[in-house]
Amino acid sequence: MAFRTLMLAAVLTASAGFAHADGAVQKLMTPADKARLEKYDDTRKEALQGARTGAPADVAVLDGMLAKPLLSVPDFDMAGNWQCRTIKAGGDVPLVIYGWFKCKVSDDGSGWQLEKLSGSQRTKGRFYDDGEKRSIYLGSGFIAGDKPKAYGDGPETDQIGYAFRSGPAEWRIEFPSPRYESKLDVIEFRR
Repeated sequence: MAFRTLMLAAVLTASAGFAHADGAVQKLMTPADKARLEKYDDTRKEALQGARTGAPADVAVLDGMLAKPLLSVPDFDMAGNWQCRTIKAGGDVPLVIYGWFKCKVSDDGSGWQLEKLSGSQRTKGRFYDDGEKRSIYLGSGFIAGDKPKAYGDGPETDQIGYAFRSGPAEWRIEFPSPRYESKLDVIEFRR
């Protein structure tokens, strides 16, 4: 009996955290979002070039965040409450850095889920393992007061991005070619 309990605990522990990239995330991604990720490097480069023409103090904040080395993602415990802020890079306004809001990451047993809890622009979604240094976020953008739609319900709300860990209590999601206002959105997280 003890052996069965131990095996069950091992299986449950292995399934917690990021949903594993066993091809499931590829099946969930819309064709438009696959295309966004395929162009991620070029989109990011173009957005950051545009952002660096912004206010020097904001550029310093952006560069400081991006200069941090990337750490292992799979062994990172994301659960809990976070401060989060959105950075919009490379749009009609070169760089916008919003104030800090509240976000929460929870684990429902099948992987990490994110929900932005305050501010007018919100997101809710799930993370999928994509190797040692990043994960894929599939989510839905919505306005405070509205019910979030499921990922895949349409291009107006679908969000896709790469999540990167940059410290013991710091990480970010980079969204290439978001639907509105910029070429790259970044949500930065800190404890």
